[in-house]
Amino acid sequence: MYERYYQLRDRPFQLNPDPRFFYASRGHKRAFAYLEYGLSLGEGFIVITGDVGAGKTTLVKSLLRKLENGQYLVAQLVSTQLDADDTLRSIATAFGLQVEGSNKSGVLKALEDYLRMAVRQGQRPLLIVDEVQNLDRRAIEELRMLSNFHEGDKPLLQSFLLGQPEFRDTLQSPEMLQLRQRVIASYHLCPLDRAETMQYILHRLKTAGWNGSPSFAEDAFDHIFQFTDGVPRRINTLCDRILLFGYLEERPHIDADVVREVISDLRQEVHHQPLRPTGSASAEPARTAPEAHAPVAAEGGQAEDTGARLEAIERSINRLIPMMRKALYAITTGKEHE
Repeated sequence: MYERYYQLRDRPFQLNPDPRFFYASRGHKRAFAYLEYGLSLGEGFIVITGDVGAGKTTLVKSLLRKLENGQYLVAQLVSTQLDADDTLRSIATAFGLQVEGSNKSGVLKALEDYLRMAVRQGQRPLLIVDEVQNLDRRAIEELRMLSNFHEGDKPLLQSFLLGQPEFRDTLQSPEMLQLRQRVIASYHLCPLDRAETMQYILHRLKTAGWNGSPSFAEDAFDHIFQFTDGVPRRINTLCDRILLFGYLEERPHIDADVVREVISDLRQEVHHQPLRPTGSASAEPARTAPEAHAPVAAEGGQAEDTGARLEAIERSINRLIPMMRKALYAITTGKEHE
């Protein structure tokens, strides 16, 4: 919607991982180097961890884009709560095998034969497991067992394991010793710092064809960094809304006031609400009557908080109504001219 107004070729802050927009921060450069190092060895496991939205999937898609030369046979598994047998079937399916109705030994035999044939034909099978922290420990053990497949002295399969920070704790458990011994490299992606946050934003804008409009004030980057903590996905969500706001309000310049307004709107939305405490008071049934002698100050404080919240919501709605009218008008007129 705002692309035409700002003369952009694409939406620069879309949430879909797109390797074209990959930004090589210090951490992402190092993680990418570890991935390439692992590929050069051709065996074992490489583990990349990071918080939600840290850029793990975009990192791997950037690597895969570089590998599009026919040498690698890549299968990607985005794991959910899979048990060991379902994990094996999912891996076989990811490589294009038909294993429905097969028992575990049949699945393993089909998978081994397929990998062996690929290696004999000069291809390198590569398995990428995303959200690996969701696998149970028996499923992870099956991944380790797959690394035992060899053709002569060549391993048939190499695996990249991508997961959230809790997977590091799983790896440190005593029963994961054999898997740990086969990890040839691991790296934890941290959030961007303030300078990298600014460079990340500018990089994505330039990749989308940015020619300086909108311009950004230095203090705008300060507020973006403070709100997002340097997490790429959160930066994308906020900056996408900033550009939408700038288009609807016809702002060629983005300053701290614009960013604060957008942040204020986002804080009224469900997915940006802070978690409520789970103490005993909040766990009481709704039908429980309030204490007759509850302190007046506490009740007044709650009323003030509720009132302030309602005022903030009302301000957001009052801002959004004219913005949405303009958006609907732009969509309607755009269709009429198609």
